[in-house]
Amino acid sequence: MTTAAAPLHPAHVLLGASAGVVALPVCDHYAGVEARMRKSLALQAEWAQRDGVCVFDVTLDCEDGAPVGGEAEHAALVVELVRGLDWTAPVPPRVGVRVHPVDHPAFEADVATIVGAVGARLTHLMIPKVESVADVERAAAAVAAAGAPELPLHALIESPLAVHRAFDIAAHPRVASLSFGLMDFVSAHGGAIPAEAMTLQGQFSHPLVRRAKLDIASAAHAHGKVPSHCVVTEFRDRAAVAAAAQRAAREFGYTRMWSIHPDQIEPIVTALRPPLDEVQRAAEIIERAAAAQWAPIAYQGHLHDRASFRYFWQVLQRAHATGVALPQPVRGLLS
Repeated sequence: MTTAAAPLHPAHVLLGASAGVVALPVCDHYAGVEARMRKSLALQAEWAQRDGVCVFDVTLDCEDGAPVGGEAEHAALVVELVRGLDWTAPVPPRVGVRVHPVDHPAFEADVATIVGAVGARLTHLMIPKVESVADVERAAAAVAAAGAPELPLHALIESPLAVHRAFDIAAHPRVASLSFGLMDFVSAHGGAIPAEAMTLQGQFSHPLVRRAKLDIASAAHAHGKVPSHCVVTEFRDRAAVAAAAQRAAREFGYTRMWSIHPDQIEPIVTALRPPLDEVQRAAEIIERAAAAQWAPIAYQGHLHDRASFRYFWQVLQRAHATGVALPQPVRGLLS
């Protein structure tokens, strides 16, 4: 008697050349002032309990958060905050840290203090003002010396030269994500790009800024890394934040976006959440594909095979990561 083959899990079948190598929450929330850091961490815990999944990262900021001359005290505060979190919660915290740039006098001390104490707890270390692979290598060496050789690094691309080198930076095995630093990128042009390019409208229309965004997203996707979109400074305009997140995703290929105020988190997560009708369609296609052992299927007059299965599987992954309750037939695949 023949026994039916066990269903193959999509994660083991739908492998692409690079897509999906790294998966991260769709929002990366930055906080550098103590009160806001504490509020952000509490909000993350509240949402995780509500949704059953951590839908945004919190990155504690040393670069812009630490007062000049108070870098050591700020790093110690970050360690205290990370140690004080509830690491036994059903959904553990997701916390990263932005340290100073590798050529800043406080960089080595930031890494030694923070990574040396709580490196095993961190999801990532954001390295600002990365200009080259050499900067990534220097950061990786410092992090390894502090005892966390596997801690993922996120690279912040903030200059024309860094954009030119984005593909090489994204290729580094320790880099998990590329972020675009809009304000520094504009100011790095010596006045050649007007200030309007830092606004909500201008950052999507100025040709040099558009090209930088596309190059960074393309570099990240080429190596299976996550492209993270820049900030929107009109932080109290929730509709503007949502519109920016939608444009970043649909026109530029970004799958993650920075938040600089708690009011921005919800619009970003909602904007980057796949529509419910697309989630339903993806669930039906994946269910039928699994039943067919991933052979081609017909669905609503269209032929689908592993190339499109991979896309719809990614829709389900993104839905789960943004707190969407998945249809029952596929829910177990992502639990």
